[in-house]
Formats: sequence, structure tokens, C-alpha cells
Amino acid sequence: MKLESLVQEARQCQDRTVAVAAAEDEEVIEAVAMALEHRLGRFVLYGDRERLGRLLKEKGCARFSDVDVVHANSIGQAAELAVRAVHLNEADALMKGHVPTATLLKAVLNKEYGLRTGKVLSHVAVFEVPEFDRFVIVTDAAMNIAPDLEQKVQIVNNAVSIARSIGIERPKVAALAAVETVNPAMPATLDAAALAMMQKRGQIEHCLVDGPLALDNAVSLAAAKHKRIESEVAGQADILLVPDIESGNMLYKSLVYFANARVGAVIAGAKAPIVLTSRADSAESKLYSLALAICSAAK
Repeated sequence: MKLESLVQEARQCQDRTVAVAAAEDEEVIEAVAMALEHRLGRFVLYGDRERLGRLLKEKGCARFSDVDVVHANSIGQAAELAVRAVHLNEADALMKGHVPTATLLKAVLNKEYGLRTGKVLSHVAVFEVPEFDRFVIVTDAAMNIAPDLEQKVQIVNNAVSIARSIGIERPKVAALAAVETVNPAMPATLDAAALAMMQKRGQIEHCLVDGPLALDNAVSLAAAKHKRIESEVAGQADILLVPDIESGNMLYKSLVYFANARVGAVIAGAKAPIVLTSRADSAESKLYSLALAICSAAK
């Protein structure tokens, strides 16, 4: 599977608008320019009007009619205005610009104009791994430090929603641990086994869940067969649920830096998808994240 297919799918989603908070950042404008070239939708940029005008001209965006600028006097105001636009259904997705994550999330969680739904917010990353026959979805590598069982249920639900929005109708979820057997001394294995049972009893819907599974048994049929693991998920997982933020962060960066994987990611669980990229992300990665956000917003 290619992430380019998400870009093509996003193009088919008509009249989608992305609100960009504190957009006066060269890499963010590059991503917006790429998205406009691919006709992914309309963009409303919140920030310093003068700086944005200069950047838009430099990056060749001034020729596009599908981009508007709303002046904000500060980063905090830009975040508030962008979030308000999504809250009021004037935009379908939110994108982080040159604004601290904490500042943006403060606006997202505001009780008056924010994007709260009562759900846990979680990071969902869709990877295109070279030589691999399907997308690999990793969650949660960026938001929840040490989620408990109840939070993991919501993290799974968020990831399943994103997977279904990109055409994986009944995703297979592997609850990862260091081993594939339940060990009372390893809490991740207990949570994984509980999640698998909850799915079997209908407490987690629209997916298959199995665990605990080690990474090799989750993604390699040969490894699963070698360990004699009989499961509809083992070796065929679409979603890899990591036990904590450390393991998720390391898996995420290993795929990028060792496997040369491409990635698009969103924050799920809010009223609308949030593109929360970092400065280290390439413009291409930001484009894929925007495409993923638009696809999930459309569904």
C-alpha cells in the first residue's frame, strides 16, 4: 500500500477545509503548497498576516484561490481562532503550525470553544514500509505516557476509526508486549489479554484484537507459525498497539530512520482530526498527514 493512494483519495473529498494555527512557518507553508498543488482542499491560515503574505508569495501559494489568511496578534490567539473555526464547523480539520503543542492542546481542550468529545486523544500513525504489503498503523507514540486498560480501549477505538476511514473495514489489532504469553510480572501482557477478551465479548467493535503478541509475531506469519501461534491477527496485524509512549516512540522512529518508512499521522479522539506534526517531519510527511486528516474527516 502506498500513502500516495491517500492523497488521491483525499482529492475526491469535496469542499474540505483545514484550519492552520500559527501558520507562519516555512515548512508548514511548503506542506500547504504541496496540498494545494494536489487540490486536497481549502486552507485558512491563522497568524501574522504580513509574514504569511510574504511566505505564501515565496512558496508560490499566492496564485491559489483556496487559501485565506486570518490575522492573529499572537500564537495563542492564532491557536484559539483555528480551534474555534473547527468547533463552529467552519473547518473540517486542524493543523499545528509554529505553535507549542501545549498551547494548541490548551485551546483544543477548552470547555467553551474546544474540540472535546469526552474521549482520550491519541496519536495514530500510518506507515508505508518498503517491501511490506500493507499499511502499518502504530498507536500511541506521542500522547499518552502510560495508558491504563480503559485508556487503551479508547486508543484502540481511535485507531480503528482511522483505519476504517482509509478502507480497512475490520482492522486486525495486535496488542504488543515483549512476549506472547501472559506473565503477571509484565503488566502489558495482562492488558493485552484483557483487550483480546473484551473484543471477543463485543466490548470493542469493528475490529479483531489479539495479544499479547511480540512484534515479530504480530507482523510476520513465518514468525507466528514458528511459535505455533494460531490467531486471525498474528502475522497479519494492521494496527500495532504499543504499551507505553517510550516503546511507541522508539518503534515510530525505528520505522522512519532504519526502515526508511513514509508516514502520515493525526491525533484522533477530538471533534475533528488534528495534524500535529513536528519540525523534524518532512513536507512530504506533512502532506500525507493532511491527506489522512481529510480522509478521516470525510468519513
